[in-house]
Amino acid sequence: MKFFETSKYYTLKKSTYITLRWIGIIGQLISINVVYFYFNFNFDFILSNFVILLGVFSNLFLIFIYKKTQLSDRSALTFLLIDIFQLGVLIYLTGGISNPFVIFLIIPSVFASSNLGLRTNMLLVITTILIIVFLTFYSEDLPDPLNNHFHVDPYYYYSIPVALIIALVFLNYFAIIFGTESRLRKEALNKMEEVMAKEHEMLSLGGQAAAAAHSLGTPLSTIKIISQELKKQLSGQKDVVQDIELLTSQVERCNEILKKLSLNPTEEDDFIDENFSIRDYLKEIILSFKETSSKEFILNFEQDSNQKKMTRSIEVVYGLRNFIGNANKFSESKIFINLKSNNDFTEISIEDDGEGYPSNILSKIGEPYLKSVIQEDKKKTGLGLGIFIGKTLLEKNFASVNCRNSKTKSGAEVIIKWNNNDLMKI
Repeated sequence: MKFFETSKYYTLKKSTYITLRWIGIIGQLISINVVYFYFNFNFDFILSNFVILLGVFSNLFLIFIYKKTQLSDRSALTFLLIDIFQLGVLIYLTGGISNPFVIFLIIPSVFASSNLGLRTNMLLVITTILIIVFLTFYSEDLPDPLNNHFHVDPYYYYSIPVALIIALVFLNYFAIIFGTESRLRKEALNKMEEVMAKEHEMLSLGGQAAAAAHSLGTPLSTIKIISQELKKQLSGQKDVVQDIELLTSQVERCNEILKKLSLNPTEEDDFIDENFSIRDYLKEIILSFKETSSKEFILNFEQDSNQKKMTRSIEVVYGLRNFIGNANKFSESKIFINLKSNNDFTEISIEDDGEGYPSNILSKIGEPYLKSVIQEDKKKTGLGLGIFIGKTLLEKNFASVNCRNSKTKSGAEVIIKWNNNDLMKI
């Protein structure tokens, strides 16, 4: 299985988990022994230490027998359930729900909520809730002499498990939500780094090879993927399979030609090697889209009075290309690009005559992997990864990016703005 497929599975770092368990076990041992020997509380001391000893053995098992550095979702569930039951038994022996240390019961599931899968978290939460309910009605008395003085109203007593359950659900919900968002953002950033690494690799190939790779890389990859799928679907038709294999071999030959070309580039690429103004950047990007798009690009550079050239930046180019590409993809027939600049600022607005951003995700534009909750809009929207990459790259290069629905056209509008002083820092 490929790395990027296996990396999607939930895991828990074993060393971190072992350290946390040692902290918990040592804390339990100190608490049990201090209250027994120093405060002279009377409870089942031997059984309590035996329960803690089980936790020690399970931790030693993780250290010496479980050889993997990461705990799988299933393995983590097993050991976290052991933690919950072990702590539940200790609480049962020392007063149940009236023991103030009962708050520690919610720690294992909260700890796991941002690291493990949803089903695992749900099982841990349900198990914890059941143990809290059990300890509310069944437990040994508080250690002597505490049980002689601890008397509370039933309203107060039953509010303890209710408060614990609410805290458990609340903390798990937010940890799961934030953990999911963090993983999605990390995945999107990794993809952005992959894209930019490929772009910088293209620069090192030289002008001729870079132009060929940009032009042919994507369609060749698409042809190869489709041919492989067709080969699987038509595996019983030998004549067709032979033709598909020939097609695949020719795609590979094209890739080899590109590789050979990259080893001896002889042409310079002015667009890569020269410093351009923002107007020049836009013209070159738009020209590349005109070659493959039948849609009309309407340009307005009349208010562009700043013709200063900036240091070439593949990140700025790729960010602008993403937004112009989105406008080209979702427009009906026209894309409007307006460039305004003076001595203080430079502003680019990109509008289209499409249907605009769905209203229910408008406030989240710029986040990766957006999904519209409206069924009709799901087919019209992508994953939001292109906007996320474009926005991140441009903001990294001192731009402010505002995505909204156009006030003058029917579609979406993106406004990209720089202070000229910042633009010169790129």
